[in-house]
Amino acid sequence: MSTTNKSPPPNCAIVIFGANGDLTKRLIIPALYNLGRAGRLPERLALIGVDHNDKTSEQWQQNLHDFLDQSLKKGAEGPTGSVEDSLWKPIADDMIFLKGDFEKDDTYKQLGQCLAEIDKKKNLGGNVLFYMAVADRFFSVIAGKLGEAGLVKQDEGHFRRLIVEKPFGHDLVSAKALNTCLLKYLKEDQIYRIDHFLGKETVQNIMALRFANGLFEPIWNRDRIDHVQITVAESIGMEGRGNFYEKTGALRDMVPNHLFQLVAMMAMEPPVSFDAEDIRAKKAEMFRAVHPLTLADAVRGQYDAGVVGGQNVVAYRQELNVAPDSNVETYVALRLMIDNWRWAGVPFYLRTGKRLTTRSTEIAIRFKRAPYALFRDTPMEELDADWLILRIQPDESIRLRFNAKRPGPAMMLESVAMDFKYKDWFKQAPAVGYETLIYDCLIGDPTLFQRADQVEAAWGVVETVLRGWGDATPRHFPNYSAGSEGPSAANDLLARDGRSWRAVK
Repeated sequence: MSTTNKSPPPNCAIVIFGANGDLTKRLIIPALYNLGRAGRLPERLALIGVDHNDKTSEQWQQNLHDFLDQSLKKGAEGPTGSVEDSLWKPIADDMIFLKGDFEKDDTYKQLGQCLAEIDKKKNLGGNVLFYMAVADRFFSVIAGKLGEAGLVKQDEGHFRRLIVEKPFGHDLVSAKALNTCLLKYLKEDQIYRIDHFLGKETVQNIMALRFANGLFEPIWNRDRIDHVQITVAESIGMEGRGNFYEKTGALRDMVPNHLFQLVAMMAMEPPVSFDAEDIRAKKAEMFRAVHPLTLADAVRGQYDAGVVGGQNVVAYRQELNVAPDSNVETYVALRLMIDNWRWAGVPFYLRTGKRLTTRSTEIAIRFKRAPYALFRDTPMEELDADWLILRIQPDESIRLRFNAKRPGPAMMLESVAMDFKYKDWFKQAPAVGYETLIYDCLIGDPTLFQRADQVEAAWGVVETVLRGWGDATPRHFPNYSAGSEGPSAANDLLARDGRSWRAVK
């Protein structure tokens, strides 16, 4: 993570496994288009798609163009309203589609020949970025086949890098197995485990907020902070992904990656520099200090029918491709403790769920109350604690809540707020959240990506809960209505510490 402007990346080929999938058309291609708009694409670029479908290169290119064009016209991307030929041309000039089975050696033989030909034609310097935009069951297969075919061998003067989408395993055992496979064929600095949450500007701004301001870092500790709440609330349900969710659930889907990355940015010690390894070492160090969770630290829930955004919605068990007696959790709340000098005794409360009252992601830091002596005649409910609230979505902002005197002759207090909103200060380029991450992969900056040890440490924290939940059938599922803030047991998790959740809004 450089503190200066970054230059265009070197010439390269990008190989997308899963070229016809949703991830490619909804996120990867729009991200490349937006990088072109920002002048951050390689001068010479080739795009190779690999999938099992029957399709020509021309058809693949046209389908992606048309989907992007429709998205632009709907206002999903950018200000232009349609695809600009000048921006599309660098992406489309050399788009090649290869039909192939991910599990067959011949696919990788064809890919190797294609890469050699396009490299010679465009003088790409032997640089290749492989993107596994596929189901996670293919991760080890593709990595192994690439390794056996010699396609990820990296010599002096060129790079071969591999992007892995989450999930990075389903538990500690599978995470270790995946890392073992990846590291058999690639070095750690060739592997980019991507988490789109870290592409959000507000998430990256946590480090700027902490380390670029003398105001905050001195109070970023157990002496001044009472507790931290991290909320990732979703109003949507399954949206046709019942098959995936039945095997995954809220804990596996969201906690060891998204939520724990927010914890890491919040709780890591200051690195000695913005060098990638310095930052990643501090994150890994923080996870080693986290107490392994117990079942008493965790609450799970599943949504029933209800009303979200004025619309009646069905229960999870009535969703498409969901078992009518499913015990998969759609909500999880956790109490996390970090046993180090900075955070000892400060609980981090985490929650995430589907079909909650609204879509909202925020980190809320509650500071300890001021001494009461001066305000002994003031009603205690008026003396609120101070909050620093980092809103990540939908409206990116930072809010500071503190007490102020209400106008009038008496000393009456009221909680007020100071707001910083990104849209008020900065003109933000059109983005789908993957632009920064793909760009960093192209230039070889691993700052925002997880190392193997960090992935395994995160799974280690939740391992006890995963096993405990797997061995016991949850009672009273479904236990919260769609459109609510989650199960009542989540409130009890904080109430026993004398605390309560902020409202989801």
